[in-house]
Amino acid sequence: MRWVVGITLAVVLVVVGATVSITAMLTGNVTHEDVSEADLGATRPPKVATSAMNVLVVGSDQRDGKNAKYGHSIAGERTDTIMLVHVSSERDNAMVVSFPRDSLVQLPACRGTKKFPGQQAHLGMINESFNSGGIGCTWKTIESLTRIRIDHYVKVDFTGFKSMVNAVGGVQVCLPEPVDDKKALLRLPAGRQTLNGEQALGYVRARYSLGDGSDIGRIQRQQMFIASMIKKVMSGDTLTNPTRLYNVLNAGTKAVTTDSGLTPGVMLDLATSLKGIDIGSIRFITTPWHYSLTQPGRVEWVQPQARKLFQIVAKDQSVEGVKGGQTKVGRSKITVEVRNGTWRSGLATEVAAVLEQRGYHIAKTGDTAKKPQAKTTIMYGPTGETRVPTLSNDIIKATTRQLPAARTNRLVLVIGDDWKSLKPQRADDTEAIKGFDATHDTCAA
Repeated sequence: MRWVVGITLAVVLVVVGATVSITAMLTGNVTHEDVSEADLGATRPPKVATSAMNVLVVGSDQRDGKNAKYGHSIAGERTDTIMLVHVSSERDNAMVVSFPRDSLVQLPACRGTKKFPGQQAHLGMINESFNSGGIGCTWKTIESLTRIRIDHYVKVDFTGFKSMVNAVGGVQVCLPEPVDDKKALLRLPAGRQTLNGEQALGYVRARYSLGDGSDIGRIQRQQMFIASMIKKVMSGDTLTNPTRLYNVLNAGTKAVTTDSGLTPGVMLDLATSLKGIDIGSIRFITTPWHYSLTQPGRVEWVQPQARKLFQIVAKDQSVEGVKGGQTKVGRSKITVEVRNGTWRSGLATEVAAVLEQRGYHIAKTGDTAKKPQAKTTIMYGPTGETRVPTLSNDIIKATTRQLPAARTNRLVLVIGDDWKSLKPQRADDTEAIKGFDATHDTCAA
């Protein structure tokens, strides 16, 4: 009995010692940079749902040091990616809200520091705040625009992102066609494949070589990549493999800069509380937007839809109960390829932009093999049939054509000489704020 007790005690001490050692190591990995109340100002929004957690996530485009190979060194940092992760009070659902970096918004005043010049209140691009006042100014900007109280922030740079992807053993994506993008350092064949960290970074950074070349298209691709990564992390291969789980935690804590309140202990508690969450309850939403009529290349937020989305997050509600969805299959779950069958130059790009504003994913744009095409046609395969009514309801005039041999749920919109336009969007159309959930399979499209 003494031997049994002795051995048991020894095992317990070893386990406890190892746990303490691992926790200490992970704690030492994280870089902290605090944001003070002076940075955030005196008019912060109140915390309505006290148990919910709102985390601001930014992707830095810093190109010095280990990131120098991704482009010429430029002064300062900008936020290539801005997201707000909302975790519900009950820990049974989560939302990831993306803010287009080209958003033209009212920026608040931010104080200057030794490192940053500060920012005067003005109308400008949302990602200016990071270069003017750092993460504190970006935090203040998002709070002032959304009236959502933010609890913590996480900043990830290029190198950190790569290490996290490698730690999970790569992430699966599907490409509709081969990619050769020198700017993004990306060269990949078409089809289903698992990307390592370097490839994944190129994939989420690429803009002009994928889809329709827009920043919104890149945001959609980033969201779908994160959804695929979440599925990988939450799979049995990761959660039940101690070595891989430690590698993920080790890489994740090394890859980020956070406020001092977001400790590895808080991260671990959050991860533990979310262990049983259904990935179908994790939604990805882009702030409703449209292209600016006054400043080409910029986007503006659509109201009242954007305001409604922010209220839902602030009050810890769910978008599931939002009324105003027009069809059974939402636009955010539909991928469209647009082909110009007319001699009107640039029409495919023009139509794709309008479809993208409404939430559709644009696979690519181009021309038909033969011109002109008399009728505007929506072509679809057997697995894409349920998506046709959604697109048809948005177009003034279009015929449909089934292609029995097609093995994709993607829709192909051929623009013919009879093209009229899209129907005006209803003011109460709230489809855009529902987004898509983490079960969305890009390979099916």
